[in-house]
Amino acid sequence: MPSPIQNPRLLLTHCRFPLQFPPKLQNLPPNSRHFHRSNLSLSSQQLVSDPQTLTPPSPPSSQILTVRESLLSRQKKAVEIAEGYLTRLRQTEPHIRSFLHVAEDAVMREAEAVDQKIERGEELGPLAGVLVGVKDNICTVDMPSTGGSRILEGYQPAFDATAVRRVRDCGGIVVGKTNLDEFGMGSTTEASGFQVTANPWDISRVPGGSSGGSAAAVSARQCVVSLGSDTGGSVRQPASFCGVVGMKPTYGRVSRFGLMAYASSLDVIGCFSSSVIDTAILLGAFSGHDRLDATSSQHEVPDYASQLKSAELLESKPLKGLRVGLIHETLGDGVDGGVISSIKAAASHFEELGSVVTEVKMRILMGTYALSAGYYDAYYKRAQQVRTLVQKSFKAALDENDILISPAAPSAAYKIGEKTNDPLAMYAGDIMTVNVNLAGLPALVLPCGLIEGGPAGLPVGLQMIGAAFDEAKLLRVGHIFEQTLQVYRFVPPLLGDDRS
Repeated sequence: MPSPIQNPRLLLTHCRFPLQFPPKLQNLPPNSRHFHRSNLSLSSQQLVSDPQTLTPPSPPSSQILTVRESLLSRQKKAVEIAEGYLTRLRQTEPHIRSFLHVAEDAVMREAEAVDQKIERGEELGPLAGVLVGVKDNICTVDMPSTGGSRILEGYQPAFDATAVRRVRDCGGIVVGKTNLDEFGMGSTTEASGFQVTANPWDISRVPGGSSGGSAAAVSARQCVVSLGSDTGGSVRQPASFCGVVGMKPTYGRVSRFGLMAYASSLDVIGCFSSSVIDTAILLGAFSGHDRLDATSSQHEVPDYASQLKSAELLESKPLKGLRVGLIHETLGDGVDGGVISSIKAAASHFEELGSVVTEVKMRILMGTYALSAGYYDAYYKRAQQVRTLVQKSFKAALDENDILISPAAPSAAYKIGEKTNDPLAMYAGDIMTVNVNLAGLPALVLPCGLIEGGPAGLPVGLQMIGAAFDEAKLLRVGHIFEQTLQVYRFVPPLLGDDRS
């Protein structure tokens, strides 16, 4: 396994703008420049002060809509916005190592094309000028797609994954390919064949996995949004660890064409953003039936974003009558006390918003039983029967409740290397999430609190689970929750005073 200080394989195409490299890199030829970490071992505390003390907390805003407003009002050009994100990426990437490949030239060319469209008065897509990171197990026609493995080093597909193509069709600009556990097999992004990604909240900790690069990139504001994949929690757990919003759609809602398969009946392409509204916009852009994927659903895709109310239009009890089931077993033994406190506080916030919260007892933590040899026949040998049991359990709970809530992970982010010699403990991090994949249901994770650890605390993610193809409800509820949770501001200390 690579050392946490191993030099990353960050490939930068020749750039029109001058790059600022560490001193040891100044004399390298442009095509051989790599970001090195050995001379950049600053701690988060050395980099910045605690952002929580700088300004009062405020609800997260839409970065996608901010980009669009800036372009349409002519306040900024797309090339300026792109350069701003690329500058931040250059500054933070030596510490975070989110990306395996960054295509700066292509980004600037596409940004120029957006500016030219504006000059000609042409209509812009909903993601015009928005920089998007793409997990490296999702195929891209113009960039390497390695799956985080040196086996595929240098492989460049002849096509875009459907999700990527739809993002591009909406004007999105793919900034590069993000790091992951090799072929998605891991929970920390330490098992990449190239480098170890760090958590922007504390660079000595993991970002989660396997989509850790995509989550860290959004958390560090290296891009506006990103795509990831989720087989057993690989979007939701990193979202929790990195303090961002993560969406795992219903199985079949998003085409899997162009996604390197891990477990085809569980895999879904999901996404990360810094706000629920950006999740709604992005999810709407790449969802829908695809003739290239026989498992993609014919269900109509609603306009998710249009269903979200702004904070000033909310009633005093905007979630009045919403039935929320708090999954009792997810707050028991093996779950960090700080996580339990954060989830209980989130449940109280739901009640303040008018929801009715009850305890729900479900046998969803089947991983606990499956680890016992005596349960081999009941759970592993009869895998399909297990899946049916999980689906029935969720259906019964969702017949009585509008949504279910739980932690997204049993702990906050842990130290790099802390669990590499204990894979069982590492994979236990998926115990809150894998059953949602077995049931094929949608789930939204959003930050709900901070617990002790790192220079500015560590984020805790709340998982909201809904009925099949009910992403719209999860997004509506999640948007209200985050807009009214005015206790924390989820900006990692790596960014310091940069609030964008």
